[in-house]
Amino acid sequence: MARGKIQIRKIENSTNRQVTYSKRRNGLFKKANELTVLCDAKVSIIMVSCTDKLHEYISPSVTTKQFFDHYQKASGIDLWNSHYEKMQEEMRQLKEVNKNLRRQIRQRLGDCLENLGFEQLLDLEKESQEAVYIIRERKLKVIGNKLETLKKKVRSAQDVYKKLMHEFDIRGDDPQYGMIEDAGEYEAMYGYPPHIASTPQILTLRLQPNHPENLHAVASDLTTYALLG
Repeated sequence: MARGKIQIRKIENSTNRQVTYSKRRNGLFKKANELTVLCDAKVSIIMVSCTDKLHEYISPSVTTKQFFDHYQKASGIDLWNSHYEKMQEEMRQLKEVNKNLRRQIRQRLGDCLENLGFEQLLDLEKESQEAVYIIRERKLKVIGNKLETLKKKVRSAQDVYKKLMHEFDIRGDDPQYGMIEDAGEYEAMYGYPPHIASTPQILTLRLQPNHPENLHAVASDLTTYALLG
């Protein structure tokens, strides 16, 4: 049964178009491979789909560069010269931009001012003043942020101090922590125990009467009271 004739025109349905492209691309690459094997030909195919996907085929016996070099030699067309000239022009423009930027930086530092006219000097002065204003505003903002942080730390320290003094006053009224009658025979010490850095406490250390015969037992006679938990 003969196949019907297909009208050659763009396939509007995107799914059908992609399916047709894939099938015919594979068929084309298959024919190119057959030409390479049967006829010892050098074949190169480059295809870009409607979705900008690149597909290519080249005979295994030749590289892409060799193929294009052979094309230039056979056709007399230089494929790389125009591209090289374009790259050279782009490089020249970039060098010029870089040169202008360096000159502007030096002018803002007070150098290379000899060739500037009066209007240019006025513009440079205005730009410098605006830059100084922006820098000063940023500096003041940074200083303000640091001051706010320090104020918070001070308020936090004051709150801790008030809490400690309040707890100290409460414990001072407790007979267990009251003042001793003969203060001359005792020594007291207040501080933060080093092994509880994360939970500070104020401790009072009371020594037994300081007689010579009891000096060897001072360590065992320490009585420790935790004033703050």
